[in-house]
Amino acid sequence: MCNDEHSARHAGQHAGQHAMGRRGLLVTGAAAALTLGTVSFANAVPNPGNGENTDDEHTQVVRGTLPPGSPDFVYLPVEIPLGVRELHVSYTYERPVVPAGTQGNALDIGIFDERGTELGGKGFRGWSGGARTEFFIRADDATPGYIPGPVRPGTWSIALGPYTVAPLGLAYEVTITLRYGAPGKTPSPVYPPERAKGRGRDWYRGDCHLHSWYSDGKRTPAEIAALARAAGLDFINTSEHNTHAAHPHWADQAGDDLLILTGEEVTTRNGHVVALGTDPGTFVDWRYRARDNRFGHYARVIRRAGGLVVPAHPHATCIGCNWKFGFGEADAVEVWNGAYTPDDEVSLQSWDNTLVASVRSGRRWTPAMGNSDAHRHPDPVGTPQTVVLAESLTRDAILDGIRAGRSYVAESKAVSLDFSAAGGRGQHAGIGERLHVEADDPVTVRLEVTGAPDCSVRFVTDQGVLHTAALAASGTGTVQWRTTASYAAYVRAEVRHAVVVPGLPGPLAAFTNPIFLGT
Repeated sequence: MCNDEHSARHAGQHAGQHAMGRRGLLVTGAAAALTLGTVSFANAVPNPGNGENTDDEHTQVVRGTLPPGSPDFVYLPVEIPLGVRELHVSYTYERPVVPAGTQGNALDIGIFDERGTELGGKGFRGWSGGARTEFFIRADDATPGYIPGPVRPGTWSIALGPYTVAPLGLAYEVTITLRYGAPGKTPSPVYPPERAKGRGRDWYRGDCHLHSWYSDGKRTPAEIAALARAAGLDFINTSEHNTHAAHPHWADQAGDDLLILTGEEVTTRNGHVVALGTDPGTFVDWRYRARDNRFGHYARVIRRAGGLVVPAHPHATCIGCNWKFGFGEADAVEVWNGAYTPDDEVSLQSWDNTLVASVRSGRRWTPAMGNSDAHRHPDPVGTPQTVVLAESLTRDAILDGIRAGRSYVAESKAVSLDFSAAGGRGQHAGIGERLHVEADDPVTVRLEVTGAPDCSVRFVTDQGVLHTAALAASGTGTVQWRTTASYAAYVRAEVRHAVVVPGLPGPLAAFTNPIFLGT
């Protein structure tokens, strides 16, 4: 399937070339994987295992071409001898100009150690996708996105991910350098606390989809934490693509005023899911497609680690972003991602359809949330933000509120909502709750809004939009509507800006999860 060759250098000097061994195509019950011939450094070990520091290093270069239709993952085994202090890997690949409408080349990279590449195994040591052209691992440190620890002897595997391949193939070059000497000491991880001071039972604002330089973001954790505080957030969730390497690097950014949850954006070829609030140090594998029937297992991995399963930007148009795993395993769904766009409108309407289906079937409904997915300047942190009614500012309480749907989504800290429904006999229900009334009992729905100038309010039910009203120019006001459970099985509120795209409603300023009506 591809032409490969090795070239070897010692201390920068060319030492010869030899052909790679026969390649094997492995189907493991998940995405198919191509395994290349093994790179060996066995004959280049300077006094292996003597524990002494040395300036010796050895380098080998692997070149090849991946054709269109290559498997999702290509593994390059590397035999690591005794005495290695640091492993350094860099790579390049050709990016030819292609005709409009044709996919060009994009190649991701990561690595697994001597414990192997088994799906869900313990061998994962890091992933940077396409964000970096090189990385290193040693006992005391590693490139952001990679896990520090000893470079133990055995067969490591560089993982190449051909995200897209041009019609003439993807020509690549991988350079592997081993540096020898006594290893350093691996630091014990310190994770953010699971509790912040908080305000007792209250509405807490959070952004649960963020990227730092530990994946493909450009901001440091300190920069993100400062922006989160400026955006009025009470909590955030770390969500780097396919790595948990950032978890120990957030502890010194937490405080009484900011709860930091740990997680991962599990980035598969059939959609992305935010593992929200998992136990620190939890790795969730991503090497499968919807057809492999593995997502249910990894959804359970997330929940066993104390987290929530949140499909992200389910109708995004980027390659591999569109969600194809269904929503049966979702604890919540991210229907608003970053700046409000038409694909968010599609996500919102699709989610509303699931509410109708839950009413019809009597099954559990899936709450909605919104997050910024901020990567770099000028992406705003906290636009949008999910506002959660929680008993305290703790990991468990915040996750309980999101799971129960006791939340609304706002474009900024300026926007606040108070949404409720009341029956004629003193019954009362808030967001995410059920108002227990008979089918024909009168119900009054009430929304108080602040911080939404020149916006309008819509009440949406299982029949669609049944009531609209304009807010005052100041953006502060109260809208009421009377209905019955026979007329509306649920009611949710939207606050909208003026129309921008003809044929679509105006962009959201805020929206709520529903209040259900009936016995």
